[in-house]
Amino acid sequence: MPGLGRVEPPSRRSFRVRLLLLALLPLGVVLPLLLAVLAIWGGEYFDRLLITKVRTDLAVAHGYFERVTDGVGRSVEGLANSARLARTLALPLDRREAAIAELLAEVRLGQRLDFLQFLGVDRSSRDASDWPVIKAALAGVARTETEIFSANQLRQIDPLLAERAVTPLLATANATPDQRQLEERGLVVHSAAAVRAADGSLLGVLAGGVLLNKNLAFIDHLNEIVYPEGALPYGSAGTATLFLGDVRVATNVRLFAGERAIGTRVSAAVHEAVLNDGQTWLDRAFVVNDWYVSAYAPLLDSHEQRVGMLYVGFLDGPFALARQHAFVIIVALFSLAMGVAAVFAVIWARRVFQPIERMHTTMHAIERGDVDARVGEVETQDELGVVAAHFDQLLDRLQAQAESLKRWGASLDAKVAARTAELEQAVADLRAAQSQLVMNEKMAAIGQLTAGVAHEINNPVAVIQGNLDVLRDILGPAAEPVVPEIRLIHEQVHRIRLIVTKLLQFARPQDYVGYLEPVAPAQLIQDSLVLVGHLLKKGNIVIEQHFDSTRHVLCNRNELQQVLINLMVNAIQAMPDGGVLTLAAEDWDEADMPIGLRLVVADAGPGISDADRERLFKPFFTAGKPGGTGLGLWVSQSLVERYGGRISVDSQPARGTRFAVWLRFEPLS
Repeated sequence: MPGLGRVEPPSRRSFRVRLLLLALLPLGVVLPLLLAVLAIWGGEYFDRLLITKVRTDLAVAHGYFERVTDGVGRSVEGLANSARLARTLALPLDRREAAIAELLAEVRLGQRLDFLQFLGVDRSSRDASDWPVIKAALAGVARTETEIFSANQLRQIDPLLAERAVTPLLATANATPDQRQLEERGLVVHSAAAVRAADGSLLGVLAGGVLLNKNLAFIDHLNEIVYPEGALPYGSAGTATLFLGDVRVATNVRLFAGERAIGTRVSAAVHEAVLNDGQTWLDRAFVVNDWYVSAYAPLLDSHEQRVGMLYVGFLDGPFALARQHAFVIIVALFSLAMGVAAVFAVIWARRVFQPIERMHTTMHAIERGDVDARVGEVETQDELGVVAAHFDQLLDRLQAQAESLKRWGASLDAKVAARTAELEQAVADLRAAQSQLVMNEKMAAIGQLTAGVAHEINNPVAVIQGNLDVLRDILGPAAEPVVPEIRLIHEQVHRIRLIVTKLLQFARPQDYVGYLEPVAPAQLIQDSLVLVGHLLKKGNIVIEQHFDSTRHVLCNRNELQQVLINLMVNAIQAMPDGGVLTLAAEDWDEADMPIGLRLVVADAGPGISDADRERLFKPFFTAGKPGGTGLGLWVSQSLVERYGGRISVDSQPARGTRFAVWLRFEPLS
């Protein structure tokens, strides 16, 4: 085809322009876009690193605060149980008071407590209503809590503590409006433990604690632990603060004059998120006079009320400046690379024009129907020349294969349709098999784990039981003073064995049918109500009972009780705002023949959707219930079906749910 190389394509100039644009596009568009993406992603990644850093700092600060709290508790409890305090309390009355005061002062200074008091039984009982830790100590439980003490409470302990707690409130930008001028309350970590005589009688309560207001040693040491020297790059500085409410009562954040920012208040945004909503703040925040990467966590008192905040953070300015410098350097490097690459792209693009134009012309000829059009020889002998030769060879092969492909096409269409139908059926079978296999593996793993746990518990229980019997035989009459305790241990060991039996029953239900006995429905329902009484007290639940059947069924009482308790708990949880819990026992007759009885548990909750009702008795289905395992209804149905019964459910949206347990007089063999 000698004339093909002289054909002038109508779009020759535009083709060259497009090729140059294609060569320069990565430089002029993609590289700046990549630079922008890198800047945005790098900034976000840098921000995530800073947030991760401050989250870790908050965890360290929280750990130190908990160690201090535990240290206060250990100091008070250790002295309360010490022989030294017992000897001091045993002194004659004329020497006891001075000796106790001397001992408490020595321990208070040694343990760095702000106060340490011994309260007699009478005073402890009076203070129990104001101090939850004293109330717990009177009940025999040593307890340490963070509380807010009023000015009067501090004054009763030590006037100096009340004076130290007084903090003038300073005007703070962006803080929640507050008309108060002073903060007189104190944020106190305090603990209490019971003091008992050798015979176990209560002598009083030992109470002590630390006032966190203006406790500069505590806050400075916390800051040294979280931000030791050299921990922050780029000249940034770390800070730590304790808040009473939204007021800084201990901090190393500085004001403009270099003084500590005690008495300033947190911003309204942080106040809303942490103190009102109970969230942990992990973000930038304006602290007094500068921007900090900040972490705020709420502090809770003994009533789980938010009484203050723990804060750590570091200056954001040095990190922002470092990020700007890095961005400028990257922009300069990208610009230099783009300039050099653009020059080489233009030079080398020119060598590509001619062979590509020849191939372009050939393709246009073939598109117009000239199947014999070819590129022919080109001047360049580089890769493009080889490509042009291969292009001609491919055109020859394609022309020869086009006809055979047309013939094969018809037969392939029929085969593809048949194989597609077979593949769809195979995929459906495979999915069903996978679902069954996953479920079987889950149940096998749970059964194996449960059986292993039950086996490991049985071994120490057998040792306890055997040694307890040996102990009682050896002591003989000498064991009389502790007979109630020995009986209690026997009962608890028996209780552990029952729990182990339940675990084994879950692992191998076919081997643990249990002892069968006639069970009266009324008494069974009453016993079950007692076991869920703690849940009924939490909500406004009204109970309606209808016992229309006096029949008895032969079954294992504990298993049937387990089924009823599962249904009652589900019904109570379906009515978080209160409602009516209906319990009934009815006769089950078919064709005028008595079959057994029917136990009904109904609630006035929102009901169950059709989609959830279809999967209600499937294992591991929880319907979104928090903390649920999805095994309660499945296990209950398995227990009932073992006796030849069934569980039915009737539920409509907004009209409640009614579960019915159908039980025969005797289990089916």
